Amino acid sequence: MGTSKTHHFSADQNEMAKIAKALAHPARIAILEHLLKVNECICGDIVSELPLAQPTVSQHLKEMKNAGIIKGAIAGNSVCYCLDENTIEKLHLYFKGISEKLSERISCC
Repeated sequence: MGTSKTHHFSADQNEMAKIAKALAHPARIAILEHLLKVNECICGDIVSELPLAQPTVSQHLKEMKNAGIIKGAIAGNSVCYCLDENTIEKLHLYFKGISEKLSERISCC
């Protein structure tokens, strides 16, 4: 297996790749959509929303938290999760920029 050459890319490119990689699983997209739907921090409800075991859901939450997509705060014996607005805004601006560039292009294909 080759070594990662992330140092050849900008900090913004590396950050966006980290976020995209953390979203590259349907369970994580389902978690993101659930957090958007409930529009609040939730504790424990995520496991009941997915057809996955609790340890699997915890691993997905950990990956999303490490990428900055969600925030978690300890509340008693639980961890409450919500979306990190700053990261979601970064995603929005990134894809908005792509969309704007595409709308300026003359179709080539």
